[in-house]
Amino acid sequence: MPRPSVALRSLALIAVGLLAAPAFAHPGAHHAAGLSSGFLHPLSGWDHLLAMLAAGVWAAQQRRMAWSLLALFPAAMAFGALLAFGGFSLPLVEPGIAASVLVLGLTVAFAVRMPALAGGALVALFAMCHGFAHGAELPAQTSAAGYAAGFLAATLALHLAGAAGSRLLQGLHAAIVRAAGAGVAFAGAWMLAAI
Repeated sequence: MPRPSVALRSLALIAVGLLAAPAFAHPGAHHAAGLSSGFLHPLSGWDHLLAMLAAGVWAAQQRRMAWSLLALFPAAMAFGALLAFGGFSLPLVEPGIAASVLVLGLTVAFAVRMPALAGGALVALFAMCHGFAHGAELPAQTSAAGYAAGFLAATLALHLAGAAGSRLLQGLHAAIVRAAGAGVAFAGAWMLAAI
């Protein structure tokens, strides 16, 4: 089995570091409470967790546009959260989130290649739904900026973990990654049916 490159090992180390729970000297602080609750929010629901990991895996499968997708997802999430923070409405958020799990799982399972514009539009649409849901669930008495920074950091960590895991598993056997994608797609179909 070939050894992972230094860049890949570094990426995996960064992802693991970002997944660690943040420590604060003053846990009751307004901004710290927002940051920690925001960071934990994407980790507390299967819909968000699976979609973020699958997005990272799919981005790694894209190779040339991987970094663009990994940057676009949090940016579109931030826009969705700003809509929620501003009191705007976004229709079909929950079905959009469930559909993101299904579709991103299928893109991984079938190693779908898309033109950059289509892939970016798909990612942005799903990311806006996730960001809006995070923003709409802002806990009372927490900093919106800290909360957003927290869920964006967790999202990036999950993306990087998915991408690093995909690269490591591709070296063993691509069928493992595709089977994981099929499992995520199945979970997404179940989530959609339950809405």
